[in-house]
Amino acid sequence: MGTMRILVAVAGCWLLFVSLCGCGAKEQPKAPLPAIEVTVAAAQPKTVPVAFPFVAQIQSSHQVDIMARVSGFLEKISYREGEPVRRGQVLFQIDKKPFEAAVNAARAEVESRRSQLFTAKANLDRVKPLAEQNAASKSDLDNAIGNFRAAEAGLQQAQANLDKALLDLSYTTITSPVSGVSGQSLVREGAYVAAGSSSAKLTYVARLDPAWIDFSVSQNQQAAMSKEVESGRILRPKNGQYTVQLELADGSRYPLTGVVNFADPTFNRDTGTYLVRAEIANPKGMLRPGMFVKAWLKGASRPNAITVPQRAVIQTSNGHIVFVVNDKQQAEARPVVVGDWLEHDWIISQGLKAGDQIVVDGFMKLAPGAPVKPVPADQHRQAAPAAQPAAAK
Repeated sequence: MGTMRILVAVAGCWLLFVSLCGCGAKEQPKAPLPAIEVTVAAAQPKTVPVAFPFVAQIQSSHQVDIMARVSGFLEKISYREGEPVRRGQVLFQIDKKPFEAAVNAARAEVESRRSQLFTAKANLDRVKPLAEQNAASKSDLDNAIGNFRAAEAGLQQAQANLDKALLDLSYTTITSPVSGVSGQSLVREGAYVAAGSSSAKLTYVARLDPAWIDFSVSQNQQAAMSKEVESGRILRPKNGQYTVQLELADGSRYPLTGVVNFADPTFNRDTGTYLVRAEIANPKGMLRPGMFVKAWLKGASRPNAITVPQRAVIQTSNGHIVFVVNDKQQAEARPVVVGDWLEHDWIISQGLKAGDQIVVDGFMKLAPGAPVKPVPADQHRQAAPAAQPAAAK
């Protein structure tokens, strides 16, 4: 009986101790989470340039097919295929002996016709005064005049034949009409070249400087651009002059800038696009016809655009977000719609407004609702150099 009373007393004391401990734990306040220091930048609308990328191809500004104008056997190829050539440089030589013979025959015909004209004129000079004195008949005078005019026409025809023969002879020496790079010869020495046939094309010469940049704008792109301009979200260049900058296949930028000099006013029925062409200086011949490049069409601008550094934008499975600091000094995940790419920044189409404090550094340690200590980006940059000497010590 006494042992039972001792156990009941011990149990009561134990329950009282547990209840007291529990009440004390509930009354202890939670420690506040420490604020995380982050670098922020205020969203400020500004006018930014706009660049539209297109796949483009380099073309020669003046490419000429070298054609044979007369038929004959190809005697000599006088240039190194693929090498630069000058205007007036001899490229091909067709056997000229048949044409020289034709020239000699035409010259002989001219001399014969000239002799006939001399005889006809002398006869007319004799008959005309006799006819005036009625010492010769009217028909004699008419015959003399007709023979003289026929001799004149014959001489003119012979002279024309001589000119044609000389022209054909000159065509046997084929020169380059422009300065540029030469193509492969399509005909070899000894082959017969027939003017007006497929064998008449011998090669081509393409001028390299300046070069042309051809790219196509689709109907959808044109409609979207027009809509952006009409709404005021994009401004055309004041002088109406668009420029083009090139990105080469290895990702490097071509150092010179081109200027748009032609836009086809009609759409291609097969592709639904229209051609745009730009001209660019190519003094070193770095750009070759047929090369594919990326062309950035520049000159337009976007007013009141909000940009954020690329590193501040987080891509998720549901889209892009950025962290902003709200009025309670807490981190807030804000969904945004990104637009064009501007060097190292994104242009934000939707989701941000002027004055928003955007977290540009330190957001990897954040969670929505976390307390933050914002440090403006300009102060952070000023503090960084001052910290370097201390770290060096």
